[in-house]
Amino acid sequence: MDTATAPSATTRGLAGQHVVVTGAGVSGRGCVRTLVALGAAVTVVDANEENLARALSECPDAKGMTSDAALGNVRDGTLRPDFVVTSPGWRPDSPVLVAFQQHGIEVIGDVELAWRLDRAGRFGSPRTWLAVTGTNGKTTTTGMLAEIMQADAQATGRRAEPAGNIGRSVFELLADSDRVDVLVVELSSFQLHWSTTLAPHVGVLLNVAGDHLDWHGSLESYAAAKGKILSGEVAVLGRDDAAVVQQADRLRATGKLAETAFAFTLGAPEHGEVGVERGRLVDNGVAGEVADLGPATGIEPPGTAGLYDAAAAATAARAAGASARAVAAGLAAYSVDGHRGAVVARDGGVTYIDNSKATNPHAADAALSAADSVVWIAGGQLKGADVHEVIAKHGDRLRAVVLVGQDRNILAAALAENAPTVPVESIANTDPQGAMEEVAAAARRHAVAGDTVLLAPAAASLDMYSGMAQRGDMFAAAVARTCASQNS
Repeated sequence: MDTATAPSATTRGLAGQHVVVTGAGVSGRGCVRTLVALGAAVTVVDANEENLARALSECPDAKGMTSDAALGNVRDGTLRPDFVVTSPGWRPDSPVLVAFQQHGIEVIGDVELAWRLDRAGRFGSPRTWLAVTGTNGKTTTTGMLAEIMQADAQATGRRAEPAGNIGRSVFELLADSDRVDVLVVELSSFQLHWSTTLAPHVGVLLNVAGDHLDWHGSLESYAAAKGKILSGEVAVLGRDDAAVVQQADRLRATGKLAETAFAFTLGAPEHGEVGVERGRLVDNGVAGEVADLGPATGIEPPGTAGLYDAAAAATAARAAGASARAVAAGLAAYSVDGHRGAVVARDGGVTYIDNSKATNPHAADAALSAADSVVWIAGGQLKGADVHEVIAKHGDRLRAVVLVGQDRNILAAALAENAPTVPVESIANTDPQGAMEEVAAAARRHAVAGDTVLLAPAAASLDMYSGMAQRGDMFAAAVARTCASQNS
């Protein structure tokens, strides 16, 4: 597939064009700055007047209005931009976005805009895009892939950096005077939903399980958004995940799957796959040869989840031309970021792990699989996801469960049905720090030597915390205080 196809008319000439940017958060403000710098007349729209004021102070050449005002202006015909760029958090059923689309105005996402601008040569010759998505593991895989491509750059001279949720924004990398040749981009289902021409040189789909169903409306819509990443030049598939294979089959049947497809697995690799043989990661022909990619042990994060992500990153890197030596060096250099399986304490034979990033049941499943006897800390915003399967699967390894947050009662009911003998404590406190102190104390009471106390909430954090990072930080601090108090 030719990923250098001419871009939409929306980016052929921005001078004199009127663009509306919905959402004045971090990504929205980045879009505003970029569009204004490229000559567009920009109107930024947000319901939050504080965010709106900040955007206009950063970019006084832009205009602004509230969401309600914009909706009225669309309906009465006074707001007719050439196209709209929406921040990824804006839902498809947002009234103002629906109104734009009803009047035939194209709505795209921020990453789609960056892709079109790059393809149009707005920042020099187009970059190589390596993109990663999945319900679980995409941040880790993106970080691993970036490390590999950075190691490969020592030989090729092609500078690579991660972008998106980790690293810098795509717009910042595109505008960097010290050119970044390879963008390793983590993409969410929201960003993919709002993409129409994005066709990465290598697109990785790790796994698909129910998540963000309140935003997408159905599992089918969510999976279809994720599947878009496989429509570029090279598709990389998680062969062990039936839902990924199903998406690939759907795209193949409609002629939308990349012409070249490779797979990765935790088993022995078939031709055109990366997998595991005799304790080694092995490329069986992805790069045209059989190659040893290094040990399958010592990878962070530990356990099958980390190894799965490493196999995915290795496959993508080999598809992008990285050497076997670079793969081994990159995986050896990668260390897990905070809140993604980091050990925050060891005390009395108990290991305390912060996996606050496990914001859905699929991620919690992977985290639980890495331990034998667990005091599980769960709860928050489930976003419509079903927790019965993960509880039934891991019920026999649960020493106890401590629940907290908005949907703790849903989790409690699922535990009563699927793991009725497991002790459950439900923390009703809604003060973020106070609740986490109670959580840490309860977990400490239940844990015995050899156990893992695991924060893997299976739910989002915004019911009580500013984000998963604050939730993890407060967990680590509360654990430290609880352990110190018990040992004093």
